[in-house]
Amino acid sequence: MWKRLPFRLRGYLITFTGVLLLTPDALLIKDTSVDVATFMFWRGLLLGSVLLAIALVRYRHQLGQAVLACGPAALWCPLAFAASAWAFVTATRLTSAGNVLVMLNLAPLMAGLIGMLFFGQRLRRQTWVVIVVCVSGASLMAAGEVGQGSLLGLLVALIVPLSIALNTTVASAQRGSGERGIDTTVVLPLGCLAMLLPAVLLGGAQLPGPEDMQRLALMGLILPFAYYLIQTGARYLPGAEVSLVLLVETLLGTLLVWWWLGEVPTLLAFVGGSIIVATMLLSGLRDLSRQRRKVAEGAPDTRRLRDAAVAESLNLHPASQIAPPESPARHGQKAAGHAVTDTPRG
Repeated sequence: MWKRLPFRLRGYLITFTGVLLLTPDALLIKDTSVDVATFMFWRGLLLGSVLLAIALVRYRHQLGQAVLACGPAALWCPLAFAASAWAFVTATRLTSAGNVLVMLNLAPLMAGLIGMLFFGQRLRRQTWVVIVVCVSGASLMAAGEVGQGSLLGLLVALIVPLSIALNTTVASAQRGSGERGIDTTVVLPLGCLAMLLPAVLLGGAQLPGPEDMQRLALMGLILPFAYYLIQTGARYLPGAEVSLVLLVETLLGTLLVWWWLGEVPTLLAFVGGSIIVATMLLSGLRDLSRQRRKVAEGAPDTRRLRDAAVAESLNLHPASQIAPPESPARHGQKAAGHAVTDTPRG
């Protein structure tokens, strides 16, 4: 069933699931009373521990090779991941939430430009239209909350979309020999380490109160899987489209705050949210309709072509894949003369 889905749709579903899990993030930040350094210390420690455990389970002693296989992403993705986290938390303390959201909405545009200028990525005209419309809708949602804030807060908030765009675009640009890109989820623990060290230097290694600790523990339980899925989405989609799906967090976060804290969204928030949902739904339906029409007209099914390309690449280039340790059954197959290679599934 999963393999029969269009390749892009898989990427959208993976990323959207990650965004769903990421939705409580803004609420947890708003509902926690600890200072920024303490918050970032526990964020880096808890997220890093879970993400490292996931990477070790999947790769075991080959984790180092998997990190090296990421190429430039092993440096830029962790730094961008840590910078976006620090900037988002700090900006929410220095300026209004509306200002931060307006800046965050620039991520798809920045990712599209970074991909086009530095990595030669070309987006379809439909994708650019969807980005512009969704950014406009998300900006409408935030317009009702925009305040004066501080100039420093606005500058810090501008780091958030730039960091997100850099992370998703660099990750999506690292291509493997098969259908999907290189697995860059393995470098996220390094990003958590980069997030943790400044917090330690700023005195954030403190034990919060019981209520704050409960919220931080909940964050450490949910957010690692959110970031894992979003980073995996970059293996299927260009960075601009991954950043585009992240705009849904603006809508879902607003609804969650309404439900949990009773803060009723403005009329503009409802209008902007409706624009985002309708635009992304229509774009997805148009892609499915185009694919079915091409197949009906006799064009080859791209899903089957991709599956065949993957099988061929795995047979011709087994050394380029970083595979987890083999089971005894697979070892027996090799002994019988049948080479079997695999890549860890994202």
